[in-house]
Amino acid sequence: MKVEIKVPAMGESISEAIVGEIFKPTGTVVTMDDEILELETDKVNQVLYAPQSGVIEITVNTEDTVTIGQVIGNVDTEGAATAPSTPVAAIPAKEEQPAAPASVADVPSGSGARITKEDYVREIKEPTVKQAVPQQAAAPTPQAVQPPTPTPAPAPVTPTPAPAGERTEVPKRMSRLRQVIAKRLVEVQLETAMLTSFNEVDLTEVMALRKKYQEKFVKDHDVKLGFMSFFVKASVSALKAFPDVNAYINGTDIVYRHYYDVSIAVSTDKGLVVPVVRNCDKLSFAEVEQEIINLANKARDGGLTVDDLQGGGFTITNGGIYGSLLSTPILNPPQSAILGMHAIQKRPVVVDDEIVIRPMMYLALSYDHRIIDGKEAVSFLVHIKNSLEDPARLLIDV
Repeated sequence: MKVEIKVPAMGESISEAIVGEIFKPTGTVVTMDDEILELETDKVNQVLYAPQSGVIEITVNTEDTVTIGQVIGNVDTEGAATAPSTPVAAIPAKEEQPAAPASVADVPSGSGARITKEDYVREIKEPTVKQAVPQQAAAPTPQAVQPPTPTPAPAPVTPTPAPAGERTEVPKRMSRLRQVIAKRLVEVQLETAMLTSFNEVDLTEVMALRKKYQEKFVKDHDVKLGFMSFFVKASVSALKAFPDVNAYINGTDIVYRHYYDVSIAVSTDKGLVVPVVRNCDKLSFAEVEQEIINLANKARDGGLTVDDLQGGGFTITNGGIYGSLLSTPILNPPQSAILGMHAIQKRPVVVDDEIVIRPMMYLALSYDHRIIDGKEAVSFLVHIKNSLEDPARLLIDV
């Protein structure tokens, strides 16, 4: 029985996809739930799995555009069962004369009564010998058939490096996800009045709390108390105080969100994705940390769904984990603001008229100036700074 492989639904806004890497080409024996190919969309990449065990047939090629519900192949569930595990050569009857093969590729290799590749090549080189054999000659006595020796798989082909000093250019197709990211980054800068404000935050108190409660936190919640939960909670507090930052423009309207879904930028091998941590105002620090870990793992394993990426109202991106000291993050449309975190560095600062060494981080807030004024943006950033420098504020949300 042949079981069809169809392009699944991948969200209301997705109607087509691009065939990416094909893991199991036609003719491969697969087991149920084996990864067979990857589909690339403008939202997220999705892996398709074998619906049954059997021999697979793929009817599309890499880079083909496919639509939702389209049949792109099948799995023959009887193929694996009927195919012999070891090929056995048949012995031709005495009165039969095997037809000359059309090409080397059509000639079976092996021993005994089977024609080998070497026999065929020798036959081409020595046609006179073949013609000298009387047609009425008796067929040789059949011998026991031995299973053919398996031919080892060819070693993977490694691209030949360019000669030393030679200038080369090697094209590589952009993934669907990378194409969409590129398009949206350009659109943001063309369609919004983006501006960035900066400040710095002293993380002494946050680091002290993490050090003091880390062991108990891990024991109670089986997850580490990281920096991100503090920044998420500080952002939610600021969004409540400045609702325009949690709003977006729709035509001539300003739409205000009365919920707090925060997008967290995650870098993967295939590009930047921004999954959403929902209802952050209702989550504990531990729940925020656990949800961020879950989404990050799904992103890196290719398991994100469209629902994981839709609906965020504000984004946090942390370039500091890669060593970035300062940057101007780009908006994640249709959101109106994004917070950039950066590397923590010990720097001399003045506290109570004394120079002390403190763990400092630069913060960057990029925002759409069409909806958020400069005063409001700076006040929003200062609110986050104050919440992090006095984390007790987060407990009473001031």
